Amino acid sequence: MSPLSSDSEPIAGDRPVKLVIVTGSGRSGTSTVAGALKMLGSYVPQPEIPPNEANPRGYFEPTWVVVFDKKVLAEAGVKTLDGRPTATELMSEVTGREDLLQELSEWFSGQLLAGQIVVKDPRIVWLRDMWGQVAVDLGLDTAWLTMLRHPAEVVGSRDRHYLANADESRRVTRETANLAGWVNVGLVNERSSRGGRRAFVHYSSLISDWRSTMADVAKRLDLTYDYDLVSGDHHPVDDFIDVTLRRVQVTLDDLDVPANLREIAENVWNGLDALSHDPDDVEAMATLDRMREQYDRLFAHSAALVQDATDSAIEQTRRKVRQQVTRRLTKAAEAADAQSPGAADGRSTLRRAAGRVRRVLRERRA
Repeated sequence: MSPLSSDSEPIAGDRPVKLVIVTGSGRSGTSTVAGALKMLGSYVPQPEIPPNEANPRGYFEPTWVVVFDKKVLAEAGVKTLDGRPTATELMSEVTGREDLLQELSEWFSGQLLAGQIVVKDPRIVWLRDMWGQVAVDLGLDTAWLTMLRHPAEVVGSRDRHYLANADESRRVTRETANLAGWVNVGLVNERSSRGGRRAFVHYSSLISDWRSTMADVAKRLDLTYDYDLVSGDHHPVDDFIDVTLRRVQVTLDDLDVPANLREIAENVWNGLDALSHDPDDVEAMATLDRMREQYDRLFAHSAALVQDATDSAIEQTRRKVRQQVTRRLTKAAEAADAQSPGAADGRSTLRRAAGRVRRVLRERRA
């Protein structure tokens, strides 16, 4: 099977179009597996996000998808690696909107150019319901592929690529936040994929033996390739996947994070590892459900612990905003006075406006 040209008609036949959605935390090998799937004959909607210094081999992410997913997350106020247990509720208020569903459906209906389509974007974990609904409406056979990489390596890799020039305080803060985000996103991703066709794939397995790993993926997700994986013939994936890609190898003990968060992360990792062997492992899913409860309690206690600091930061920000607005309105009044000394009404209006701004800010604080 090979992708058709951009002006081809959608595939017809007995076998429905297969949609493979690749998820997983950033820096966990999602680009590597998406690239391998493309090289093995799957179609990635064009154009793609171009390679850059952070990912020189390419992201294999459709540009439209990234722009759309970012927009939806922004409207919900959710980050890609969001550690808040309430993030799913915030997303549900947006992902059910008819205008967004229609926008996604209209774009995707024009992308059915092959029998097997790969869409990869780590943000999709938050939009799973939206993508799932559109896929059902279009009659697609959807499978979910989640890449796994130990959280210590994910956090360490993010440090290396995104915090290389950060000071120690910033680095420690982000390490804890990124580990919390890894836990929360991992739990959301696993829980929401239950009951569907899914596979959990270790990044280390993919880069050490891509043929065996991709054969297992094909079996679990009912995929087809245009290359015989048991063949010893050289394939472009041999050049694409480099065992040295796994440059960051650290443990949770190497990170300056709270011990209880470290313990939860390790248990989540163990649960996901078990699902890589059996996606329907009941005991593993029960463990992850317990970790969901423990993480939610830890998050609530952590928020309470820093409540005074949070309130203080909010108040300081409000005070600065009031001061800035007052200064700007005062300068505007002085400028109006200098240009038209007799324009008392204009100056009074500006001063009244400044007073109203201050009152509104005080009322919101109350």
